[in-house]
Order: sequence, then C-alpha cells, then structure tokens
Amino acid sequence: MAIWLVYRLIRLLFDLYTLALIARIVLPLLGMSYAHPVMRFLWNITEPLLAPIRRQIPMVGPFDFSPMVLILIMWLVEQVILWVIL
Repeated sequence: MAIWLVYRLIRLLFDLYTLALIARIVLPLLGMSYAHPVMRFLWNITEPLLAPIRRQIPMVGPFDFSPMVLILIMWLVEQVILWVIL
C-alpha cells in the first residue's frame, strides 16, 4: 500500500511539472504577458531546470527546444525511479 502511494505521488509530481512546462510554452502564445503573476510563477519553477539545457542546446531560429528536451529527460528519470521502487 505504501509503495502504491509513493508511486502515485511520484507520477503526480512529474505530471504537474510537465503541465507547468507546457503552460509556460502555451500561455505566451495566447497573449499572456511575462509580467503576469501566473507567468512569473511558471518562470520561477521551470527556469532552474531549463537554463542548463538551454546553455547546451541553443535556440534554432525562433524555436527553443529546451522544454521538449526537459520533458523527455524528466520522463526518462520518472521511468527509472518508478522501476526502482517497484
């Protein structure tokens, strides 16, 4: 029972962070300013993990692939963690 709860908690945390990354990408496209409190919050929680990736993978024209790379890395880490606890 405890392992199942840990499993669900890990899945929830990774899913919420992935959702935050996606929201950080989509909301500016919908016209939300980076000065908005929601965008500042999303920036503050996602930038610490995105900045190192962005330094390694530069933007290609107007496209920033660092969120996609981070989502892939997070998925791999999540799978390894879940495999270890189960």
